[in-house]
Amino acid sequence: MKDMREAAYVLGVKIHRDRSKRLLALSQETYIRKILKRFNMQNCNPIDTPIAKGEGLNLKMCPKTPDEKREMANVPYSNVIGCLMYAMMCTRPDICYAVGLVSRYQANPGKLHWKAVKRILRYLKGTADYSLCYQGDNLRLSGYSDADWSGDLDERKSTSGYVFLLNNGAISWRSKKQICTALSTMEAEFIACSATVQEAVWLRRFLQSLGVIVSAAEPVTVHCDSQAAIAYVKDPKYHGSE
Repeated sequence: MKDMREAAYVLGVKIHRDRSKRLLALSQETYIRKILKRFNMQNCNPIDTPIAKGEGLNLKMCPKTPDEKREMANVPYSNVIGCLMYAMMCTRPDICYAVGLVSRYQANPGKLHWKAVKRILRYLKGTADYSLCYQGDNLRLSGYSDADWSGDLDERKSTSGYVFLLNNGAISWRSKKQICTALSTMEAEFIACSATVQEAVWLRRFLQSLGVIVSAAEPVTVHCDSQAAIAYVKDPKYHGSE
């Protein structure tokens, strides 16, 4: 085993440490610029958001005729998504929903799907230097849960999303289409909250096993913006045993 001294890069992730300020930052600027160059998007115009407001993708946008399919055959749709997913999983929770949305159409992507993928690249062009920052004080775990209702235009299913912060630094995040079809906003939010709490339990146990964070033994606060879902969670009649 060789001592390589303080880590600066690990699997494409840049590590910046300032011990005097008790600060650790993770970024993928070099990786992002490489994928922009790889897919000829290095000179694209940056954009402020990874997805347009009210963006609705669906299967009707997929190619139907042989000519349309041939036109899209050489588009590196899946390759770009694979690269975006790595950035999303490591340091970019801000593109999580957008990447999850465009990933649903890899089997037969159309022009509008490809346009949405390129928008994510344009967003990364303008935010390539974004970093996840972690500080050493007050290491308390908290989670945030959210959902859209019936946002999927093909199956009318909802999407769950959560993010967990440790002293305001994101350490875990997810955006996923729900398996079942929620019949109300409350139900969609409740399903998302359930997934969030499951992750909270795992994270709490993991942090406890490390034995270095005193607050890991305390309950985890999970935030939800649905008063109906919160009331449902707190109502004892739904949690008692008969």
